[in-house]
Amino acid sequence: MSAREIRMPLSEVVAILRDLNEFVVSLDRLGSRQASGSADAHTVGTFIADWNVAPRLARARRVISLALDAQLSEEENAEIDALCDQGHFYGTDTAASSSTEQPR
Repeated sequence: MSAREIRMPLSEVVAILRDLNEFVVSLDRLGSRQASGSADAHTVGTFIADWNVAPRLARARRVISLALDAQLSEEENAEIDALCDQGHFYGTDTAASSSTEQPR
């Protein structure tokens, strides 16, 4: 990947950052509560459902993808898609094979 810059509307960047900040802080707090025994997997599941985590993250991905699609060539976007496909996904055989494996 080159060091090119991608432009996005500031309002979209702020919305994504706000969502990410809420998720990171909340998940950190939930992890601390789990470690102390005052929260369990159900608590985390409730947070994910009640706070619409999946749709909000999907929206962030869509906004960034649209900016990339508009500003990069088809070949560059295909390269990014291939890199994203190499991620670690919950529920896949490779991700499930090691419970100590951490995402990058």
